[in-house]
Amino acid sequence: MIQGEIDAMGEWENGMNSRIFGAALLGLSLVAAPVFADPAKVAIHVDEESIQTMNMALNNAANIAKHYESLGQEVAIEIVTYGPGLHMLREDTSPVADRIEVMALELDNITFSACLNTVEAMTQKERKDVPLVSEAEVVPSGAVRLMELQADGYAYLRP
Repeated sequence: MIQGEIDAMGEWENGMNSRIFGAALLGLSLVAAPVFADPAKVAIHVDEESIQTMNMALNNAANIAKHYESLGQEVAIEIVTYGPGLHMLREDTSPVADRIEVMALELDNITFSACLNTVEAMTQKERKDVPLVSEAEVVPSGAVRLMELQADGYAYLRP
């Protein structure tokens, strides 16, 4: 090989290495970007008529919201109640109704789900309508709702 061919080959290799490095960086950025694009999601399960469990669920929700807010990231929080846990969302029996009202006003990323199966069972047993707090959203089945949320990528938390 003559000197000109050697110099041209070296320039070609340097240019090729730069292109490979650039492509690798681009590939990494495309892989890493979606990790931060989607909001974090958590489903909190309440099936006990326990003020401690209800307060723990609300504390968990508040702490999770505060954590992700400090990172500048979005988070979706859904508290799903059924069975005896439905008392958390009952207007007439909830020991945490005031906290729920305040949290719903302060956090636009929180949902409170009430199981229709449980509402109907309680209505039948008590022979009267079961009033829910205004923040409650009725879902057909609390257990199925938890399954759907987990299938949608929600983390599961049971206080």
